[in-house]
Amino acid sequence: MPAELRFSRSDSGDPAAAGSVAESLTIARWCASRGWPVHPLAPGRKTPAANCPACRQPGHDRSQCPCRGAGRWCHGFHAATLDMNRIAQWWGTTPQLGVGVACGPANLIVIDIDAHPTPPPPRERLLPGIPIADSVDVSAMTTGFHSLAVLAALRGQPNPAEDITTLRVRTPSGGLHVWYRATDARPWQCSTGTSTTRSLAWQVDVRAHGGYIIAPGTTTDAGTYTPVGRSRTPAPLPAWLAQELERTHHLPAAHVPAPRPVPPRARQAVIAAGGGRDHATRALTTVLTEVAACATAPENTGFSEKLNRAAYTAGGLVAAGHLTRQEAERILTETALTARPGQERRCQQIIRSGLTAGARRPLQLRSRP
Repeated sequence: MPAELRFSRSDSGDPAAAGSVAESLTIARWCASRGWPVHPLAPGRKTPAANCPACRQPGHDRSQCPCRGAGRWCHGFHAATLDMNRIAQWWGTTPQLGVGVACGPANLIVIDIDAHPTPPPPRERLLPGIPIADSVDVSAMTTGFHSLAVLAALRGQPNPAEDITTLRVRTPSGGLHVWYRATDARPWQCSTGTSTTRSLAWQVDVRAHGGYIIAPGTTTDAGTYTPVGRSRTPAPLPAWLAQELERTHHLPAAHVPAPRPVPPRARQAVIAAGGGRDHATRALTTVLTEVAACATAPENTGFSEKLNRAAYTAGGLVAAGHLTRQEAERILTETALTARPGQERRCQQIIRSGLTAGARRPLQLRSRP
């Protein structure tokens, strides 16, 4: 573990000196090694680094932008990467950049607790969807710590702010980021910040797909994002919190297309196998995502067809020299067993058949250096 993530800080004192901006490269590498794609933040700020001039022009289409393929960090968390060479290029040449983590691709759900002491809002906004009787005195609920504690107490569950089993990060303003990891392929969504129907509780938001979180150890002009406690690993999202997130609309409607995450170790294996080149990564992660999404239901998801298609694609990549067959089998098996645990024999039969068929047609990709 990097030295800058070993420092301590009392819950009531000032942030400890967590190092300098020169350590951002170490932080970025540490995050990427855990399967968390990273992107640069503007020096001293908690917002993404600025786009290039062309990407700042009105009407610019991010989906058609060549900047990511060219190794630039335009478009914030959309540029997040696990590629260690690119990480060295970004933070090695501009060490004052901060480090952000793209939550969706990292399979992270982060509970963002604010601590801005203010009078409470109307009681219907304290815990969305949960009525609070007029006889209950809510005047003492002045921060997100209070509203989250009440929610946990109502459900008879431990308070996430006090969860010592998972990574927790104190923010410079006195808030707290509680990091959890998704255990299935459901595409949890960020809180909107303005809607009263997509908020876990008053002053408690969620960072997931469509957002990013500041990496632990990162220093801004306001202070350092400081890990608290001993855990440096996100624990699985507690079942009761998953139920609350679903109740508060942190999942897209069934008819709305949404990205389905690939298991982090499988995604990391693609990079390790040499699939960090954009086109190979895109080709493989697209079909792997379809396989991983089958975890949302035990049947009627077209699992066999999707796994066969993924294996066929991987076979073409193997034949073209983008990765080895051994790596392809390992990546496919891990993803398949995430969606269909206990069906290893069935999955291996599909994978081997698809790889063999795909190997007959090498998949040539553009811009392969």
